[in-house]
Amino acid sequence: MAFFVSKLLWIIANPANLLGILVLIAALAALLRWRRIGAVALTLLVLLCGMLTLTPVPNDLLSALENRFPQPDLAKLPKVDGVIVLGGAVDTHRSSAFATLVVTDAAERLLALVDLGRRYPAAKLVMTGGSADIDGEGAVREADLVRDRFLPMVGFDPARVVFERDSRNTDENARYSRALVAPQPGEVWLLVTSAYHMPRAVGIFRQQGWPVVPYPVDFGAAPDSQISFDLLGGLQNFYWASREWIGLTYYWALGRTESFFPAP
Repeated sequence: MAFFVSKLLWIIANPANLLGILVLIAALAALLRWRRIGAVALTLLVLLCGMLTLTPVPNDLLSALENRFPQPDLAKLPKVDGVIVLGGAVDTHRSSAFATLVVTDAAERLLALVDLGRRYPAAKLVMTGGSADIDGEGAVREADLVRDRFLPMVGFDPARVVFERDSRNTDENARYSRALVAPQPGEVWLLVTSAYHMPRAVGIFRQQGWPVVPYPVDFGAAPDSQISFDLLGGLQNFYWASREWIGLTYYWALGRTESFFPAP
């Protein structure tokens, strides 16, 4: 049930959807001559677009997430027993529709899988990702596409990787993968996911009793607080930032993360 509720909440809270709703309300108010409602909708639309374009808020919200866990100095780690890579790097819908591999903006997760796998040839490797569809029956699984398409494409042996293909969200990534590989006390596991997603992911893994070393990739925020002067760029940053902040709140309320904003 929590999976379906989270999907519904994001449809409502998605800032791109909010912009569209305000435009529709303003247009409908103009047709029906509802001046007060139209004025309110237009005012909110202008304020939101101004915030996305003329303030550093979208970048700062994303940067706060991405800077929470810095890249580790691998040379200082005593060992690396395993690497777990979270799904989200493959567009399963387009990959299925066009019968080819289509990656997302988070493709660095897959590059890190190959890179770390070559650096640590004795480490266990886990790729976790099923289908995020509400009706997942018969849907293409991300882990399958990584195994059958991506790894052969880059010349990496799929037999080296354990594929978890049933998870639909980060909580299930942690639970199902833990059941597959049974990490032992004292083992050092690297967790690979997008930098903005790392705080929530780390909190979930810790709550599952799996201490991990964060290995963030896929940075999107500007290094310093900046005004984008770019509506689409600001909207993109605000989209991912708001998605994660809402996700942190939701998972914390459900008791699925160790704290509201996990720290190193």
